[in-house]
Amino acid sequence: MIKTAIIGLGKMGLSHVAILGAHPDVELTAVCDTSSMVLNAFKRYNSKIKVYEDFNKMYETENLDAVVIATPTKLHHIMAVPAIKKGIHIFCEKPFSLTIDQGEEMTKLVKEYKVVSQVGYHNHFIGTFREMKRLLKEGVIGKPLHFTGEAYGPVVVKEKGGTWRSKSSEGGGCLFDYASHVINLIQEVIARPERVKGTLLKQFYSKEVEDGVFSSLILDSGLSGTLSVNWSDETYRKMSTSLMVFGSKGKIICDATEIKIFLKEENSEEALNRGWTIKYITDLAMPVNFYLRGEEYSAQLDYFIENVKQNKIGSLNTFEQALYTDKVIEMLIKDAKN
Repeated sequence: MIKTAIIGLGKMGLSHVAILGAHPDVELTAVCDTSSMVLNAFKRYNSKIKVYEDFNKMYETENLDAVVIATPTKLHHIMAVPAIKKGIHIFCEKPFSLTIDQGEEMTKLVKEYKVVSQVGYHNHFIGTFREMKRLLKEGVIGKPLHFTGEAYGPVVVKEKGGTWRSKSSEGGGCLFDYASHVINLIQEVIARPERVKGTLLKQFYSKEVEDGVFSSLILDSGLSGTLSVNWSDETYRKMSTSLMVFGSKGKIICDATEIKIFLKEENSEEALNRGWTIKYITDLAMPVNFYLRGEEYSAQLDYFIENVKQNKIGSLNTFEQALYTDKVIEMLIKDAKN
């Protein structure tokens, strides 16, 4: 059994508790948070899980194999470094780090101490995006000519009091919280952005952080495209993320529920007809141990735990990949200032 702890018992942390608590290969040993109300609930209803207010004390007391860090971004570095140095495998929520220096240190340390590292960019465990990546790799739409990456949702739709998401010093803002998902998808599904230009970080309701992110990205493949993200769009019930790639032989449009493929000519190897073909997530979803909120949330933790079991460094959502996303975010910030 993989002895695991979770730090941070907000919405994502509690989701991780439910998923890992039901995992057949995990012993959920401890949780850590600063909220006495949340910790008292754990003491009352689950005496097997030890509770801590101090993560360093938890590291010293418990013989952990792995830890999930689900706290605001500003705390990731201070919580991850001592765990890595103890040889504890790390799953860290996104965005990865507030500064490139911190991200580079954590990335260097996981290689030095040979621990499994993973960051919670869950879209890579959604079957439609995985299928898009595969089809692009197979060259189904020919040479890519243009792309778009978009995300919209109703996080901030009026002026209101601040939370950590409204503070840039804590990793909040549309750029870190929303756009990072899209950037990371573009980076891993299409190709890595090398340059950005014409970046606009717009404030609609927030005082300290941006509510919209709009930019042109030039990828290392030479392909250029657009990034459009807005977390103040109340025409959406929840976050909606999508990618589109237009190519010489067709076009792919993909979101979390379906992938639409348009081809100028039939592709018999892929059983794709000329014209439009639609594939749905119901046919592409990954099997998981425990379903909660969406199979992608469970699938990413299943993948992490399996790598820990095999002592194998994974290839999905590594610290290095998340660090590159942070570097693109830094490019966007610098470009917007210029």
